[in-house]
Amino acid sequence: MLLGHLGDISAARRIAEAAYDLMTALYPICRSITGHGVRVTLDRVERWIPLQRSEIPSGTKVFDWEVPREWNIRDAYVADCHGRRLIDFKAHNLHVVNYSVPVRRVMTRAELEPHLYSLPDHPDWIPYRTTYYHEHWGFCLRHRDREALGPGPFEVVIDADLSPGHLTYGECVVPGTGAGEAFIYTHVCHPSLANDNLTGVAVAAALARELCARQPRLTWRFVFGPGTIGSLTWLARNEDRLASVRSGLVIGLLGDNGPLTYKRSRRGHTVTDRIAEYVLKSGTAPARIIDFDPYGYDERQFCSPGFDLPVGRLTRSPNGTYPEYHSSADDLSLVKVDRLAESLQTLARIISIVDANRLVINLQPKGEPRLGNRGLYRSIGGTSPDEFEHALLWTLSFADGAHDLVAIAERSRLAFELIDQAASALEKAGLLASPDRIVANSAEGPLR
Repeated sequence: MLLGHLGDISAARRIAEAAYDLMTALYPICRSITGHGVRVTLDRVERWIPLQRSEIPSGTKVFDWEVPREWNIRDAYVADCHGRRLIDFKAHNLHVVNYSVPVRRVMTRAELEPHLYSLPDHPDWIPYRTTYYHEHWGFCLRHRDREALGPGPFEVVIDADLSPGHLTYGECVVPGTGAGEAFIYTHVCHPSLANDNLTGVAVAAALARELCARQPRLTWRFVFGPGTIGSLTWLARNEDRLASVRSGLVIGLLGDNGPLTYKRSRRGHTVTDRIAEYVLKSGTAPARIIDFDPYGYDERQFCSPGFDLPVGRLTRSPNGTYPEYHSSADDLSLVKVDRLAESLQTLARIISIVDANRLVINLQPKGEPRLGNRGLYRSIGGTSPDEFEHALLWTLSFADGAHDLVAIAERSRLAFELIDQAASALEKAGLLASPDRIVANSAEGPLR
């Protein structure tokens, strides 16, 4: 199998530890849907894997949207009359509402109050808030600190630029030996939030690096882009390629203690759905399957009716379902290396099965072909077939061009890896072929 080595927990944990180190380096960076933070993040990722960068100018039409102006921030604070910073962007980048317009004013507490955001139920956490598509500004702070603010006056500064620039995304493309593509999308627009979504960035980078050392059948594309506007922009720029997409996954929130959670595509029974559900149900880790919902991450763009791609989403706790979500409590301590390793293993198996899965056709379907004289069956009879021989028989029986290898594995209740080995052995013996190979060889006559 393509990434079968990650089935070894020690190998998976070693890679997860490296991914965690990458997260640690990325955590302090202030990211948004545009700006230098995204570029610096991609610079770090590019130390792991080759990236193709795209820079899309502000104002570019993207279906019903347009690429916004680029936002970059240097400093921000609220200070008292003695110059003491009471809210300080340099202490934590969540302190500023993401995409705030520039401000430099002296204000009373009453004037400042409408621009403050805190969490009364979690008085020691800083919330994460954004104002991407509406010109506004604000500060986020611990509710305990908010209650301690006096009447003012306060010096209020947001030293930022919101001006024409670019939206940036990066792609790592691993060429395949055959036709068809698959992709992994993860969002890179969040500032100092660890589970959401540095786990997605780090796991995608780790999987891409492992895949670069292999030779997949499909071309695999790992896309690192901002949420919503990033996936919409990628779709707009790649419409001519979408017909070749066989499978896709949106990933994130992969390091907390929640169970692995797969969200189905809009159609609900695509090959991606079937493979992800097969992997989760056959694994040993706690897992759940949830139906498609048009709210969430970028899967809702890939699955929109005009595209309807076979794209699902893998997380642990989904967005908004764990207390620390979109707050300063979503820090590196929330992410567990063991959970990262488990997520890596699950994704590696999904990728491996997506890449190996194929329709197959029995080239001698009238009766059971002789396997013994092809070295595929024991020479001494009288006992039941062993597991591999059983896999050969199941594969031949359902290799009718209507069942792919996952369907055969599900029907037989044998491991996909065993069915794949059986299919490869039968293909080598000239008893089995994929429809693509039959079409490709039709000019030379039937395969024998």
